[in-house]
Amino acid sequence: MTSTTAPDGTTRASDAATSVETADPYAWLEDVDGTEPLAWVREHNADAEAALAASARFEELRSGILQVLDSTEKIPAVAQRGAHLYNFWTDAEHVRGVWRRTTWASYRTADPQWEVLIDVDALAEAEGVGWVWHGARVLRPSLTRALVALSRGGADADVTREFDLTTRSFVEDGFSRPESKGGMGWADATGDAVFVYTDVGEGSMTTSGYPRTVRRWRRGSALAESSEIFAGEVTDLSIAAVHDTTPGFERDFVVRARAFYDSDTYLLGDDDVLTRLDVPRSSEPGVHREWLTVELREDWAVAGRTYPGGALLAVRFDDFLAGAPDFEVLYAPTATTSLAGMSWTRHHLVLNILDDVTNRLEVLTPPTGAGAPWRRRPLDLGGGSTRVELPELATIAVGAVDPDEEDALWVTTSGFLSPTTLSRLDLDTDGATTAVEPLKALPAFFDATGLHVEQHFVTSADGTRVPYFQVSREPVADDAQVRPAPTLLTGYGGFEISRLPGYSGSVGRSWLERGGVYVVANIRGGGEYGPSWHQAALQEKRHRSYEDFAAVARDLVARGVTDPAHLGAQGGSNGGLLVGNMLTGYPELFGAVVCQVPLLDMKRYSHLLAGASWMAEYGDPDAPEQWEFIRTFSPYHLFDPAVAHPPVLFTTSTRDDRVHPGHARKMAAKMLEAGKDVTYYENIEGGHGGAATNAQAAFMQALAFEFLWQRLT
Repeated sequence: MTSTTAPDGTTRASDAATSVETADPYAWLEDVDGTEPLAWVREHNADAEAALAASARFEELRSGILQVLDSTEKIPAVAQRGAHLYNFWTDAEHVRGVWRRTTWASYRTADPQWEVLIDVDALAEAEGVGWVWHGARVLRPSLTRALVALSRGGADADVTREFDLTTRSFVEDGFSRPESKGGMGWADATGDAVFVYTDVGEGSMTTSGYPRTVRRWRRGSALAESSEIFAGEVTDLSIAAVHDTTPGFERDFVVRARAFYDSDTYLLGDDDVLTRLDVPRSSEPGVHREWLTVELREDWAVAGRTYPGGALLAVRFDDFLAGAPDFEVLYAPTATTSLAGMSWTRHHLVLNILDDVTNRLEVLTPPTGAGAPWRRRPLDLGGGSTRVELPELATIAVGAVDPDEEDALWVTTSGFLSPTTLSRLDLDTDGATTAVEPLKALPAFFDATGLHVEQHFVTSADGTRVPYFQVSREPVADDAQVRPAPTLLTGYGGFEISRLPGYSGSVGRSWLERGGVYVVANIRGGGEYGPSWHQAALQEKRHRSYEDFAAVARDLVARGVTDPAHLGAQGGSNGGLLVGNMLTGYPELFGAVVCQVPLLDMKRYSHLLAGASWMAEYGDPDAPEQWEFIRTFSPYHLFDPAVAHPPVLFTTSTRDDRVHPGHARKMAAKMLEAGKDVTYYENIEGGHGGAATNAQAAFMQALAFEFLWQRLT
């Protein structure tokens, strides 16, 4: 789930009052900013701080994590716009961050010189608002203006303001979108019009709390006077529009998201005539220059052929619009592979394929003439001293430097024990690598001596083979490591999101260096094996995610890595729902649970903030036949006070306007009243990410690690 009251002013409190409040004694905790709920929060925050944050070990954990997050040796991630590379940066001196830019020549040095465009800390102080950076859209091709998004406290709802990149100041009387969920983007190359999808009054937001309409707003007019281009249904998820700036291929598109995995994409033509792209609503279409690509989630029968779900198809865009859907299959899934991503450069399409959760890359070159085939070759990562080195069981990601003008790629590598590196790789017109340039690398934030990474597979309850990664001490002949080891098992299992290897200085310092074992489970519901892996755990099949996670837990015990008393589970958001089900459905498997910004009350979730947008994932609890299966994975309703439960830490954020903090509040209150070992902490800022600054993030992470050390060691 892509991280205050919702911007349309509804927390659906009226629903609670009329249908749930009398039956649910904890419904009053859904009042996010209510006096009594916040008093309850402060009381339990104080208890958590006394129990977890008062020790020297906690301070060591917190300061160690903060050193990682504030390190000036982090890789400054950049985006190329014209002659400049743009970056957003936070550290100890820039708590809320600075938006800045540099040149290629400077970026290649050990100490780049940056031109600061916006100092968010100074802006927050001047305006008395705890601003959190939400990104910027630079006007192309002039590169003279930008649309800057800022959020109060990290909430999803934000504002957008026009910024002059020449004077480095906000434009007086420029485009300015009031606070709302939604967004604003340039509608043409002149900068005199924007597409805006936001709260413009009664009826303009969906039941999920996102914009229902998209408008073209012209400079010099009021937002209320902007012309409506498209309006979806109030039950849709959201509506948006985008302008394709590719020289010679400038086009506009409107996207109507009916729900997750269910969207319509329209080409916006003259006089705002909309032409729907006739592809499956569950697919993901994309347009680059003269090509249309379609990534399928389900099988598709068209023009006498059937293409498998998980495949990537391509056709010339104009031919498709003319009714000639003669697709080329660029990728087809196998039993062990899935398409993790794709990136267009000027002349090529680079595919990132997962094979048993390990990346491999291919370069595809489209034909220049009719009837010619696409050419493909493995992406050459170079040779000798300029080769991109790939650690074993690592993740490699690529992205175009400038898909309009160059055949260059950003190449990022990261492993559990291998610090992240960033390189530039250049291709020729045939797709062959001409140069590999190492640019930046993280320092080693922890001592990995004696640690190694393994991949294991376990058989789940229904016979499905489920992979997981384990980071632990290497076995030695006399095995001085105390067994069973404190082990942290994490997972997500939802929304087609894959959990891949990655370097974390925080995990390394706070867990691995101290002797802990770290495990990442690639359970169903994620995207590790493509759409079918996700669909295998949707709605009435949700229990498969939890069976997979439990199978990994049992395998860790069976293999002698740990035992239930020393095994902890941690997850956030949908992962919070996952570990909530471990807490209530598999309590005998764990010695402690950390449940972060979670969904837990699955009867109420669709009535709280953005919850209605996830019914494609979980189902509709207001439909009696669907509630029958949803109730089987609703921890709030599955909790049995007579059952022995492991200690649990709940964390959330008051400012989370995506997953309502009432989930964590109510579950904690219910378990506390039953006399369970519950610790609760709610950050006031942070949005769905749980923290608005590095200091807050370090504090929240340290709470979790300290809780786990106390309970598992």
